[in-house]
Amino acid sequence: MSKHLPKYLAEFIGSFALIFFACGASTIDGGLGTLGIGLVFGAVIMVMILATGHISGAHFNPAVTIAFALTNRFRWSQVPFYILAQSLGCIAGAFLLSSIVNDPTTTLGLTQPVDTVSVNSLCLIEFSITFILMFVISSVATDSRAVGELAAVAIGGCVAISAMVFGPLTGASMNPARSLGPAVATDNYEHLLFYIVAPILGAICGALFYSKIRCDDETPSNAAGCC
Repeated sequence: MSKHLPKYLAEFIGSFALIFFACGASTIDGGLGTLGIGLVFGAVIMVMILATGHISGAHFNPAVTIAFALTNRFRWSQVPFYILAQSLGCIAGAFLLSSIVNDPTTTLGLTQPVDTVSVNSLCLIEFSITFILMFVISSVATDSRAVGELAAVAIGGCVAISAMVFGPLTGASMNPARSLGPAVATDNYEHLLFYIVAPILGAICGALFYSKIRCDDETPSNAAGCC
């Protein structure tokens, strides 16, 4: 475990930053609005990918870690430690944010559906946006034909778009650890199970779908390299 400790610490820091800054943006009344908060979520992910991607791969998300493992892009032996680091980072970020805000009524960015969104719709939204997120991650992070330098921009942009469009409905979690942190800090677990299961299933399907269409074989008759 010791030789992999830098990876786990990088996952902890990245997950911590996600909650501290992004959920902080939705907790502190700074007049950002839905657009601004969505941009903060995307920017935090982009910055932390650039800062730690070369250390740990910058997952910051148990759903991503599990999906990579299932598609043979990550070692199963490291999955529990990644998930633990991600979860602890999000919980620590939520508790620190709570101590700074010091308001027992605040939700600390808790992911919960609005009254007009049913549980079925919640699961469908979280599954779908996590599917797209993992599809993008698989494309830019596992395919050598993609422009690797722009991976952080693509992934951060996908997170920002999802947060801006679906954040007002479900919080646009896409990340079990991101939902776990505020849930533990506020002691509110009402919808947590759905925010854990739906993103994991969405990420798995997104990774599997990309693996089916990646078209690795190039042929002389097709310069673009598509099968």
